[in-house]
Amino acid sequence: MNVIGYDPYLAPDRARQLGIEVVELAELFQRADIISVHTPLTNETRGIINAETIRQMKDGVMIVNCARGGIINEQDLYEGLKSQKILAAAFDVFEQEPVQPDHPLVELDNFICTPHIGASTEEAQENVAVIIAEQFVDYFKRGLARGAVNVPFVSPEVLPNLQPYLTLAERMGSFQAQLLEGGLKSVTVEYFGEVTGLTVAPLTIAVLKGLLSPILEDVINFVNAPLIAKDRGIEVKEVKSSDAGDFTSLIRIKVETGQKSYALAGTLFHRQEPRVVEINQFQVEVVSEGQMLLIDNQDQPGVIGRVGNILGKQGVNIARMQCSRCERGGQALLILGLDSPPPAQVLETIKGEKGIISVRLVDLSKT
Repeated sequence: MNVIGYDPYLAPDRARQLGIEVVELAELFQRADIISVHTPLTNETRGIINAETIRQMKDGVMIVNCARGGIINEQDLYEGLKSQKILAAAFDVFEQEPVQPDHPLVELDNFICTPHIGASTEEAQENVAVIIAEQFVDYFKRGLARGAVNVPFVSPEVLPNLQPYLTLAERMGSFQAQLLEGGLKSVTVEYFGEVTGLTVAPLTIAVLKGLLSPILEDVINFVNAPLIAKDRGIEVKEVKSSDAGDFTSLIRIKVETGQKSYALAGTLFHRQEPRVVEINQFQVEVVSEGQMLLIDNQDQPGVIGRVGNILGKQGVNIARMQCSRCERGGQALLILGLDSPPPAQVLETIKGEKGIISVRLVDLSKT
C-alpha cells in the first residue's frame, strides 16, 4: 500500500526512511482510503476526527482507532457510519470504558470493537508479574537495570567499567550547557585513549542528557535525549582516537551554537573521580560537583582578593579555587567551588568589579 501520514514531530528524512509520505492533516483526510489513529489524547487531538473532518474524507473511508478514546467524536462517527459516508470502523478504545452494551456504535453492522483490556487478561498479568520479578533479580544479583528510563541499558559485564564514564559524561554535558549562549546547532563528542575500547554510545547519550536538561523544561532521560536532540535539529557526532596525550582517557565535547563555539574536556582521576581538565582555551583541573563560579577576568593583581572579600562578607565559603591563564597579563579564568550558591546580588557585585569580564554560576548538584 501507499502510506501517507501526518505527524508534526516526525522529521521528513525519517519519514522517507520509513516509506511514509508526510502530508498536512487536511490532505490526509481527503486522500486516505483507510485512516488509522496513533496519537496520545491531548487538547490538540481531542475530537480531531469529527463531523467537519469526516465531510472532508472520501466516500467509503474506513477508520481504525486503537490509540485513545476521545480522539474521534463517537456521535459524529455514528452518523457517518449510518449514512455510509464511512464504510466501516474498528475500535478498541472508547470515551467511556468499559463500553456500555447499549452504546449506539455497537449496534451497527459496519462497526467492530474489541475490549481495551490487552494487559488485563490472566495470561498478561502473570507475564507482567514474572517480568517484574526477573527485573528485580537482574538488578540485585547482576546490577542490570532493564527497562529503566533514566539509566542506559548496558550489559552487567561492561557496566562497572562504563559507570564512572557515564557520570563524567553527564556532568560534562550539564557543565557545558550552563556556559552556552545561543541555541545548539551541533555537538561533537571526541573519545581518546582507553575509553575508546568501551561502548561509547551510552556515553554520548549521557552527554546529550546533561546538555539538554538545564536548557529544556522537558524531563530528559537516557531514552528520549537522542530523540529530542534529533527533533530539534541538533547534529550529533562521535570521534575516536587512540591518543589521549597526557591522559589515560579523555572525553572532549565540542558545541556549536548560533553565536560561537565551545569546548570542554574531562577525564577520570584514579579511574573513578570525574574531572574537567579543559574549558575552551584554558587548561584546568576542576572537581565537577556542586556549585561553582566561573569568572573570566583580566590577569592582574587584586582580582582574586576582591572576589574572595565579596563572597566572605556574604558568608559564602570557598571550598576550592583554581586559576588558569593562556599568557601573562591576558585573559584569565578563575574557578571557585562553593559550599552554597551565592545570592544574585553578589554575582552582580562581582560583575561590577574592575578587571571582571563575565561571571557564570554552574550548578552540578543535581547530576
